[in-house]
Amino acid sequence: MRRTSPFFMGLLYFGMGVIFTVLAIQSKTEDLWSFPTILLMLVATFDFGVAFRMFALHQKLKQVKK
Repeated sequence: MRRTSPFFMGLLYFGMGVIFTVLAIQSKTEDLWSFPTILLMLVATFDFGVAFRMFALHQKLKQVKK
């Protein structure tokens, strides 16, 4: 069974973060502080954080292989 690379997983999480950010922007009503908007922003923040951690892990693995 082949393992998925951290770089690919980082790209997926980054893409999901972008999608959730766009959804949060489109879901805002009159004010920015509605519950669905805040929830979408939190999910996007989590996705971006995981993506950056995956990119950092990819860099560490590349350095170890050298």
